[in-house]
Parts: sequence; structure tokens; C-alpha cells
Amino acid sequence: MRYVNLSIEEIEVLESLQKNSTNNAERERCKCLLLSHQKWTIIDLSNIFNVSRRTIERWYVKWETQGVNSLSIEPGRGVKTRLKGYEKEVSEQLELHNRNLKNVITYFKDRHKIIICIRTLQNFLKDTKL
Repeated sequence: MRYVNLSIEEIEVLESLQKNSTNNAERERCKCLLLSHQKWTIIDLSNIFNVSRRTIERWYVKWETQGVNSLSIEPGRGVKTRLKGYEKEVSEQLELHNRNLKNVITYFKDRHKIIICIRTLQNFLKDTKL
């Protein structure tokens, strides 16, 4: 059986993060570590949090090596933008088509075989401040 042994300070930090964190992944990981400290088994925890046994073990290892920094999700996850590297071309097309987004979408579909929706283009423009 493998458990996480926590100090009093670590327990206080984890309880505080579990109650106050806006990130659901952080709250779940805090709860998992606290339950492990209470001698819950990895199999029980994997059933509670609906993850694999190996995921729980990875959370333990990261906690032992990184501490509180291990609780948040690492950057770089999620869908990458399809228009990355095309900033100059997007701005040129916006000026050319008088900021008509449908024409810009059609241009990228025909020219570069990149299929995006209006919302994706709007988010890209907001993120790149074009």
C-alpha cells in the first residue's frame, strides 16, 4: 500500500486550496492527497476520481518532487490554434476584405486548406490583438 504522508502545514495548504481554488483539477488533486493521507487506497481513490491507478501514482510522484506546484495543470494542453504563424496574412486579408470574416475564412479554406469557424477566427483575433 502506498500513501502520502503530509505535515500539518501541508494539510492546511491543501485544505485551503481545496476550498478556495477556482481550478477543478487542483481541487481534485488536493482532495486526493488528503484522502491518501487518511490511508485511502489507490484503487479506492481511482474509483472516486474516475481516473486510472497510474494517474493517482503520477500525482503522488509529482507531489513528492514538486510539492504544491504539482497541483495545477501544465501549460500547453488543449487544442492549438490553426492560424499560428499566419498573423500577417490574416491582418492583410482583414484589410483587403474590409474586416468581413466570412471572406477571410473562405480565403484560408481555399488557399491553405485550413477550415475554421467564425468564432475560432474571432478568438484568434482577440488573442493576437489584431
